Amino acid sequence: MKLSDCIVRVNQLKPYSPDAHAGTVNMRIIGQETVGARNVELVLGIIDPGGQAEPHFHTDIEQVIYLLEGRVEVGIRGEKEKMEPGDAVYFPPGEKHQVDVLGDQPARLLVIYAPPLQSKENPFER
Repeated sequence: MKLSDCIVRVNQLKPYSPDAHAGTVNMRIIGQETVGARNVELVLGIIDPGGQAEPHFHTDIEQVIYLLEGRVEVGIRGEKEKMEPGDAVYFPPGEKHQVDVLGDQPARLLVIYAPPLQSKENPFER
């Protein structure tokens, strides 16, 4: 594989809106369809003010979120915490979690899934 096959230009990606999310647009940066990645997936997510990732879980997928811009509140196991840019959170497999945007600015975040979310038939369970 050539280096040029491994580089992804975000401005050339196709946006999509994931299930169990409101006011959200995602772009799959690293995945099977972009570079042929089989064991990890990297997504850029943009969640509008008032938007959210509704409470859901992934049975056998680990998830990490790194907040680039905006402010969010994340929830897991009945606890909630606010996050600022530069903060990261880990959601273990099978743990119901949610993300809510705070304030009037969109949230921009990087999401890592391992194994790839895209490889699962029903990745969002409530």
